[in-house]
Amino acid sequence: MKKTKIGFVSLGCPKNLLDTEVMLHKLASAGYELTPEETDADIIVINTCAFIESAKQEAIENILDIAWLKEHENLRGIVVTGCLVERYRDEVMTEIPEVDAVLGVGSIDRIVEAVRAVENNEKYKSYEDKEAIALGGDRVITTGDTMAYLKISEGCDNRCTYCAIPAIRGRFRSREEDDIIREAKELTSMGIRELVVIGQDTTAYGKDLYGEYRLPRLLRRLAEETDVHWLRILYCYPDKITDELIAELATNPKVVKYIDLPVQHVSDRVLRRMNRKGDGQVVRGAIERLRAGVPGITIRSTAIVGFPGETDEEFCELCEFVKWARFEHFGAFTYSREEGTPAYNLPDQIDEQVKQDRYDILMRMQASIHDEIAEEHVGQVVEVLCEGYDVVAETHYGRRAADAPEIDGKVYFSASKKQAPGTFLRVRVTEAMDYDLYGEMEE
Repeated sequence: MKKTKIGFVSLGCPKNLLDTEVMLHKLASAGYELTPEETDADIIVINTCAFIESAKQEAIENILDIAWLKEHENLRGIVVTGCLVERYRDEVMTEIPEVDAVLGVGSIDRIVEAVRAVENNEKYKSYEDKEAIALGGDRVITTGDTMAYLKISEGCDNRCTYCAIPAIRGRFRSREEDDIIREAKELTSMGIRELVVIGQDTTAYGKDLYGEYRLPRLLRRLAEETDVHWLRILYCYPDKITDELIAELATNPKVVKYIDLPVQHVSDRVLRRMNRKGDGQVVRGAIERLRAGVPGITIRSTAIVGFPGETDEEFCELCEFVKWARFEHFGAFTYSREEGTPAYNLPDQIDEQVKQDRYDILMRMQASIHDEIAEEHVGQVVEVLCEGYDVVAETHYGRRAADAPEIDGKVYFSASKKQAPGTFLRVRVTEAMDYDLYGEMEE
């Protein structure tokens, strides 16, 4: 009997990707054949994001593109999962009738049931309690042979006024420490060399379960009890940067000197309206303490421009702050007005063109800072995790400890012979171009 082929489209953040990997494993275990080719698939699962307007539009466009395959090719069914259907429970199947099944974020364990319903030409929907779903689980690693994401928590209690995540993902829940260690051991036994630690707020890890912030302790255990080479942490909050965490970044040889620290703004008034924890001095203080306590640290950050009521003076304050901070990696977003969030009804909404102008100014300024920092690396020898070989460009590529997967740049380098993915090499940087570095492997 011919197996049903399942294709997947995974959108949004790495946290969403882990849900995709769990669903892939459940379908493979149930005997379905997984295919990377959408035109070969009998059923396609689309795991969506709905954090901001652009993410919603991307999700809808992907659903409509897949719907075209259903009408013009051999596709038999479409399953939509994730944040879009959790946030808009009634609208997806109503507005896009080509969709055959929907699963909220608490129902990913029902993926096999959903696919079987579609095979039987039945409509299917499930919205189980998002706060009751088990964290973790067996999964199919889709990020290659060298790195994997490691989710340590789910949900968020920070209640930033612009953010829909608490409504979509629920309250903050830490995963049991021993369960995280078990999964990390399994991943490293498969040859994974880098683990990227993620959650909606990784710095809050442990507070709900153990009554204290446990991220530093967790990092120590991961370093001591697994064979991982690099540990990287994303999604940290400035108000929770403890001395213990700084010490772990500085002294643990397996924890890369890199931190993802979304600040969102630096104006006290804007931060209060955003309901961010801590004022501008807390933000500046966190950066000063990290720079002083972890020499050579790479800091990635983000900011929102055009938040309701943001004045020209407050935007200038943000620009001056970014000049001062000299982030190695930085991105900005124009404020996205999201239904159901407190900021949606705030007065003094900013004109879209003004938002875009501010974004352009800030990112042009950051591009200049980034170019200056990148040029400083020319002539240096850096450690690179080899990720593969580009046959078209005829060059190897990989990342430094200063580059997170998918969001930061890469290092392209020549070598006298083929290098295996997953190996750590020394590369002399000869050129910096845009967000990537180029060099030659030190033999």
